[in-house]
Amino acid sequence: MAALMKLRVIHVFTHDSIGLGEDGPTHQSVEHLPSLRLIPNLDVWRPADGLETAVAWACAIERADGPTALTLSRQNLPNLTGGKVAAGTIRRGGYVLSDMEGAQAVLIGTGSELTVAMAAQAALAGEGIATRVVSMPCTNVFDRQDAAYQDAVLPPHLPAVAVEAAHPDFWRKYVGRTGAVVGIASFGESAPAKDLYAHFGITAQCVADAVRSRVRAGQRAPHAAVPA
Repeated sequence: MAALMKLRVIHVFTHDSIGLGEDGPTHQSVEHLPSLRLIPNLDVWRPADGLETAVAWACAIERADGPTALTLSRQNLPNLTGGKVAAGTIRRGGYVLSDMEGAQAVLIGTGSELTVAMAAQAALAGEGIATRVVSMPCTNVFDRQDAAYQDAVLPPHLPAVAVEAAHPDFWRKYVGRTGAVVGIASFGESAPAKDLYAHFGITAQCVADAVRSRVRAGQRAPHAAVPA
């Protein structure tokens, strides 16, 4: 109703993923994030650390034409943006957090899984595969940016792999049919967060494997002939 009536309402959700499984066999839904993002006129922020959370809160307060949902993690998360990213950059909803010269693929992460994307980038770098890590705390805001900015953040010619502890289908709009999504399409289980992430394959290793396969596929693909 707040979205329909364009009211400035701020919803704060916690326990945003399967990481709460140590509390018992709860519902641990994986559809909530995608479902919320599909509500017209609702901005859904899933921040990865303190600075992204502060920016999300500020944007929610400043927004006068609709509601905002902040989906927060229960797990302790590292500071990934401090001293590296300006608050104004985060306000665009999606931005380049870590880049490498000659990047061969893009990793997209949100919330607690942004750490997974960063770890995958480090692992791939050790093998000589350069990548870019994009933080996407608010897809709704990112979608409102102009096409030039979106293409600058997510270059159309690079394969993309998204990672989020939620249903993977939502991310197809960003990675395309040739990209990959490391997510979960079933309900969670009861175990400590670290064990659950390993059980469902939401790990840096799985993300790195997805990147390797797409980089290799691109290298094997025949190049189109250039017209004379």
